[in-house]
Amino acid sequence: MTATTDHTTLDSSLAAPTDGPVSPAAPVTSPGFDGPSPRPSDDDPAFALHRGGKIGIGLTAPLNNREDLSLAYTPGVARVCTAIAETPALADEYTWRSNTVIVVTDGTAVLGLGDIGPAAALPVMEGKAALFKHFGGVDAVPICLDCTDVEEIVDTVARLAPGFGGVNLEDISAPRCFAIESMLQDRVDIPVFHDDQHGTAIVALAALENAARLTGRTLGDLRAVVSGAGAAGVAVTRILLAAGIGDIAVGDSRGMIYPGRDGLTTVKAALAAETNKAGLRGSINEALAGADVYLGLSAGKVPEEAVATMAPEAIVFAMANPDPEIDPEIAHKYARIVATGRSDYPNQINNVLAFPGLFRGALDVRASRVTEGMKLAAARALADVIADELADDHIIPSVFDERVAPAVSTAVAAAARADGVARR
Repeated sequence: MTATTDHTTLDSSLAAPTDGPVSPAAPVTSPGFDGPSPRPSDDDPAFALHRGGKIGIGLTAPLNNREDLSLAYTPGVARVCTAIAETPALADEYTWRSNTVIVVTDGTAVLGLGDIGPAAALPVMEGKAALFKHFGGVDAVPICLDCTDVEEIVDTVARLAPGFGGVNLEDISAPRCFAIESMLQDRVDIPVFHDDQHGTAIVALAALENAARLTGRTLGDLRAVVSGAGAAGVAVTRILLAAGIGDIAVGDSRGMIYPGRDGLTTVKAALAAETNKAGLRGSINEALAGADVYLGLSAGKVPEEAVATMAPEAIVFAMANPDPEIDPEIAHKYARIVATGRSDYPNQINNVLAFPGLFRGALDVRASRVTEGMKLAAARALADVIADELADDHIIPSVFDERVAPAVSTAVAAAARADGVARR
């Protein structure tokens, strides 16, 4: 996994159903492959790079002699333990907790591969931990849980929480991910952040704000259509509502979401009450007529004739990975600005632009949670990094832009203080 292959989440309502984790003995197919999964070989550079894993534990204290050992372990460690027992907050100063998060998955919604189980998800979690360290200076420990029950996951992570400064939930299928994040945050006093939801949302908002600037508009001028009501689709919709989008309507595999539609989950019913001012019904393709913005966060495909009906100066974010909902070449025929989740096209909507800096800022002020204000601040800081450099093919910074993480972390820390969740 490289720094440019982080992902957005496919809408679980559009993905093919699964009966459980894929058996390791069975061939695995995915949107990125035409046949069975490749067999391990060091002739394949991906397998060669992953041999032995991508991360490890390093020492920050010397262990070269008896004196070092007596300070790092017994008897010196006992003095530190006693101090923390008397004043628990000292753990943030005298342990790794203040700079370490856990990356937690149950392996039910991994990349575009779906429900492949916890062991098969580990390479992705290792990759996530590597991105945390490289881009944010944050230590991260991958935790792959062999359970899918919401309460069991919440209880397990809550029991692990005292040793960490934050929790990054990853690749957990919708709608369970919503309940897990909410319930877990109620149990612990450290930030809980489901990156498939909120990382995608932060970057999408930043890119859309810059796209609006380029076309001489504000978010309030735009009518957007979101394809996908899974984890990412819901989070993108909610952050755009909070940021002041003019109108936004969401569609799933059964068409547009509106109050009273049959088959709405609790999450979708809440969305219906807050979106779709125009009362659009029917298919997503029909809803695109006259729309300013298309936001793709699903496995569905949009035909060219539907894209052709969008408003002038249209904006298309087709973020499904690795196969965008709208082929970028087709999108460019009708839209002024096009973004994808892929690294081989301009304007990549990549979560790595958000989560390292967000956690860096939250940890720096020992935040107790991630607020909506912190997410909005992260998005605006990310957009502002290239505010003076905007072009149709440059509405979001490169993941390798060294200005990104510091800008995001500074904004997040300030927002945490403003929202009253900072403890330093």
